[in-house]
Amino acid sequence: MNEEDLKKRTKKFALRILKLIDALPNSAAGRTVAGQLARSGTSVAANYRAAGRGKSKPDFIAKLGIVEEEADESQFWLELIIESEMLKPELVESLKQEANEIVAIMVASRKSAAIQK
Repeated sequence: MNEEDLKKRTKKFALRILKLIDALPNSAAGRTVAGQLARSGTSVAANYRAAGRGKSKPDFIAKLGIVEEEADESQFWLELIIESEMLKPELVESLKQEANEIVAIMVASRKSAAIQK
């Protein structure tokens, strides 16, 4: 998977997150989780784009670390949605899996970039 593919994939993830948060209940808990998930889920794509404009190899690696952290945080909020029964698991599982895959890709990318110093 190349940089352009990952840009598209992370953007699609952000768009799917935005659609999911619209389905959350309009309760204090639903609004809280929606806000947190909106920030972390869209940050995945925004920070991946920023990584491509890194000023140096260490900057690039650091920005990939932010993407990893934001994807992991998104996974947390998705787990919370399932475990609190805000939405049916089948509506959330594929997004949770995508967050997990993005984390794994970023971990591998950071390791690869660090080796290529």
